[in-house]
Amino acid sequence: MIVANTAGNTLYVASLHLTAVASAVPVGRAFVRQTLGHWNLHDHMDDAALVASELLTNAVEATGFPHPNHPAWQVSAEHVIAVQLRAVDDVLHVEVWDRSAKLPTMRTPAADAEGGRGLHLIEALAERWNVYRPPAGGKVVWAHLALTAPPAPPASVHLPFRRVRGATNPPSGPVAEQASTALMQRVLVGLRESLRPKKDAS
Repeated sequence: MIVANTAGNTLYVASLHLTAVASAVPVGRAFVRQTLGHWNLHDHMDDAALVASELLTNAVEATGFPHPNHPAWQVSAEHVIAVQLRAVDDVLHVEVWDRSAKLPTMRTPAADAEGGRGLHLIEALAERWNVYRPPAGGKVVWAHLALTAPPAPPASVHLPFRRVRGATNPPSGPVAEQASTALMQRVLVGLRESLRPKKDAS
């Protein structure tokens, strides 16, 4: 986890790399809930976990294996996605990286359809959402959630995340490095935005 002071505020960042398989979604959801619990943001766990679930589902569908019974031998170092949480002041940023350049699209599903409502849920829960194209490649789909209070973790910033069993730990390789670089680039963008002088509201 990264902790940095920016213009009098503290920026908290935590990220997790996952294999782009169906089990990545519940693992990512558990990561979000545990991280927010550690940051003492319990009131925002449900909304943030739901947003992360939808973003991770889209990332798995775009670059991996959305069905649980995929052949394990097909998974390679190319199948990496990543979820990142950033909290500063009164904003929580939920961000998911995948290596696909294809943009997510808002669909209007049929009334009896089982899927297709993910972005609608995100739009309903988040203040804003959009796509960031990092120089490292791929895309980061992000959503901003308003916080009622800033993060207040205990004095120790160590966050021992317990992984859920399954094929969720991605192998190392160039795509994992690309994901790490892309997420760090997103953090740097956030730092620049937080350091930018705010316009007078009057």
